[in-house]
Amino acid sequence: MDLVKKIQDDLRQKIVTALEKAKTGGKFNYQEIPAFVIEVPREKQHGDYACNVAMLLARQARMSPVAIGQAIIDLLPQNDPLISRVEVKGAGFINFFLKEDWLFDVPRVVWQSGESYGQHKPVGKKVQVEFVSANPTGDLHMGNARGGAIGDSLANILSMAGYEVEREYYVNDAGNQIELFGLSLEARYLELCGCEFRFPEGGYEGQDVVETVRHFIEAYGDYLVGANPYERRQKLTEFALKEKLESIKTSLEAFGIRYDVWFSEQSLHDSGKIEEVTEELKTKGYLYLKEGAWWFRAGEDSGEKDEVVIRKNGLPTYFAADIAYHKNKFERGFDWVINVWGADHHGHVARMKAAIAALGYDPNRLDVILMQLVRLYRGGELVRMSKRTGTLVTLDELLEEVGKDAARFFFVMRSPDSHLDFDMELAQKQSQENPVYYVQYAHARICSIMRQAERAGILLKNPDEVNLRLLCLPEELELLRKVAEFPNEISMAAATLSPHRIARYVLDLAGMFHSYYNHHRVLNEEENLRDARMVLMEAIRRVVKNSLGVLGVSAPERM
Repeated sequence: MDLVKKIQDDLRQKIVTALEKAKTGGKFNYQEIPAFVIEVPREKQHGDYACNVAMLLARQARMSPVAIGQAIIDLLPQNDPLISRVEVKGAGFINFFLKEDWLFDVPRVVWQSGESYGQHKPVGKKVQVEFVSANPTGDLHMGNARGGAIGDSLANILSMAGYEVEREYYVNDAGNQIELFGLSLEARYLELCGCEFRFPEGGYEGQDVVETVRHFIEAYGDYLVGANPYERRQKLTEFALKEKLESIKTSLEAFGIRYDVWFSEQSLHDSGKIEEVTEELKTKGYLYLKEGAWWFRAGEDSGEKDEVVIRKNGLPTYFAADIAYHKNKFERGFDWVINVWGADHHGHVARMKAAIAALGYDPNRLDVILMQLVRLYRGGELVRMSKRTGTLVTLDELLEEVGKDAARFFFVMRSPDSHLDFDMELAQKQSQENPVYYVQYAHARICSIMRQAERAGILLKNPDEVNLRLLCLPEELELLRKVAEFPNEISMAAATLSPHRIARYVLDLAGMFHSYYNHHRVLNEEENLRDARMVLMEAIRRVVKNSLGVLGVSAPERM
């Protein structure tokens, strides 16, 4: 049960009833009730919940928001068992102050939910989250790692919010970058076999490419030296792609990520799906021929430039393959498709939505999260280069240095659209300066309390057997309120595609717990108060564990 949603729904119904009474009673008139929100205000002095309906009605009612708000308040039920008082403040916000009674139900709800507190009922919608999808031509780097943490955490959150979620990796195993990869492999192969070679302009120069070619030679020797160049590149590319994909899978699994589907771009070419979708767009009038190439007509209203779909040489562009890929997603029955892309793909979003609309699908069924760059720092110095490859620092190197938990938490702490400065020294610290350590320590501390209680023969009781009204300190009431917010935080994080919201939430909860623990005893108290506080501790523990769980971070019992 989501107590917060239940309260919001209750307040919403009271407001709607008051609005209907105001209209029939001639207090003010309106055509329709606008889509108003009831949310927790940032400042505590503004109440437990605030509503913006009065401001939204001002134009229709031809009255000031404050007057509308006061009229609504006057028509709310008197002596309400939930509401302590209501006031109109500022520009016309209606602020609700609740009685504390509902908070004592929070531990019962958490207890009854077991370890699944925060899990919502199925909503009957199928969602696909596609993320990372890095070219299989090298190791995963920091941008890929941030996309992995964001995408996987979001998939966990959506699943907890009641969606049927599928994780997918789009394997870019076709196109110009694969041709260039083949030429790079061929050059290194000939070099290592002692033959003359020419390295392609803009080729893949990383040490990892050399290592892959060495592995091929160890397995198969130099038999390709005298082979047809096309066959040589094909064999080397086939071997390298398989090795690179296995390496990527291994790295991502070490990062806590497992995909349901690995989708090959080449399969779209082989199956004729790209040709099929371009013909459909031609038939519908969305492609036009100019200077020997076929262009997608973005439309004047979109503000986007038209884009080449089929080149002069008859070969499809990456955009053509991407259109076919997204059509395939919808054909597979996904109600909602979410992509996590780098910010450099910004210009591609509107074109993709336009292409989806041209194919007859609602473009609002596609959401794209654009994430900014990651900068690594060590000791205040910017870290640019990998020790092994001489290029960007790899995910494997980061995991080796700071571990999965710190990496996952740091990557989702900030909104994807903000630049992230990753402090490697901070991520390694076992102190309260380190955010992930700070949160994990909250869980471990509570586990320690429970072990101490067990050694003393004190059992954790069912909330129904405890007088929870003894939890009357302001800090205890705030902790109960924070625990109650967790299911709603999951809903909001899913709706707004904001995994950083859960990281921020659990950091706040951990901070509140540590402050409480440092000032108040749990076990060395009078029996009834002790039992109530133990129940509170257990509720906090479950929420911290579940919050870390959706972020892909472990919740250790000892630290």
